[in-house]
Amino acid sequence: MRFIKTDHIDKTFWGLFFALIAVAIIALFSAGSTLVYEKQSALGPIGQQMLFIAIGVAVAYGIQFLPSWLIRLGGYAALALSVLLLYIMLVPGNPFVVTINGASRWMRIAGITFQPSEIAKLSLIIVVADLLARIQTEEDKKKYFYWTLGITAVTVFPILTGNLSTAVLLSGIVFILWVLARIPWKYLAGVVGIAVVALVLGYCIVEFAFVRPHRKMGGPLARAVTWVSRVDDMVAEHQSSNTTFELNDDNYQRSIAKVAIARGGKSPLGVLPGNSKERDFLPLAFADYIFAIIVEESGIIGAILLIAIYLAILFRACWTSTRFNDYAALLMVMGLALMITCQALISMMVAVGIGPVTGQPLPMISRGGTSAIITSVYFGIMMCVSREQNMLAARQDATREASMNDVPDIELE
Repeated sequence: MRFIKTDHIDKTFWGLFFALIAVAIIALFSAGSTLVYEKQSALGPIGQQMLFIAIGVAVAYGIQFLPSWLIRLGGYAALALSVLLLYIMLVPGNPFVVTINGASRWMRIAGITFQPSEIAKLSLIIVVADLLARIQTEEDKKKYFYWTLGITAVTVFPILTGNLSTAVLLSGIVFILWVLARIPWKYLAGVVGIAVVALVLGYCIVEFAFVRPHRKMGGPLARAVTWVSRVDDMVAEHQSSNTTFELNDDNYQRSIAKVAIARGGKSPLGVLPGNSKERDFLPLAFADYIFAIIVEESGIIGAILLIAIYLAILFRACWTSTRFNDYAALLMVMGLALMITCQALISMMVAVGIGPVTGQPLPMISRGGTSAIITSVYFGIMMCVSREQNMLAARQDATREASMNDVPDIELE
């Protein structure tokens, strides 16, 4: 069928996609020891994640052949559904909500556990990109700025109640899309000012009204105490001048992650895959802290190569965007690439102790079915747009060549 011709697929995006998958498989075998011990199975947990990855590859392959207008249309439907699910999760005593490691970010419906926030992240970027692409006049900039601001606020609030870092990251990506769409700086400055005041005021209220008096906080923002405590722990750890160190529940994961990174730093190639020791002591070695195990086993060389892969995704999106005739597609691809890259960098920073614990997974590498499939959808959409542009360029070249061949020969008498 002409519709599914593979002549114009983006081989570079596919190469980067498979490079992440290769890292994910190797890292999962190395970092999944605690899962193997819990399940008493060497292949069960790892096989399950590999199944999710295989599904993701199939999904990405199929999406790349869809028309981009259909993806943008589906973004609105997905956003409406995901936002509805996010607000349903706020209902007290909801039997569909699943709490893991103290965070209620998951829903289980018909035996399937997933994170509505992952779907909301993807669909919000698609919708915001589509709306901003409709800007034609200065009046449109004001109109669609407020439209996207309202949609973002409605989407981000329920995410904020359970995952502050995801809410901040998603808001940051929308802000960058505003910059790319040339929204006036007075609007952007106003949003930044309000956000900074809200964060500082919220931090002070939680710090002095709940954290220091050791009081519990109820309601949808109950996890605010956890967020503030993590910031306090990170600041205290960096400012501490004590020669002794006390390992406790609050700093356990960060401390073991630092030990893993220190072991990997002894050699440019680390201790080599399969030789990690800290994977047996790091509870979330296969999830939030998988980068620490990667550094332990592959050293600075492996860390640089992985960072280079994520940056290459962003650079590929930037390069591809220079050939776009579809402005909505440009914004959509840049937003998706920025989400993957920024989330990866935040996860790495947490693993090495630069930032407070956020719970951000390493895209396509950390264990998680929803994350693996949604990240695959990101790649599928980016490859879809790139394929469309390649097809358009090929048609234009063919038309130009045909028109040149049709020029009649002029004989001079």
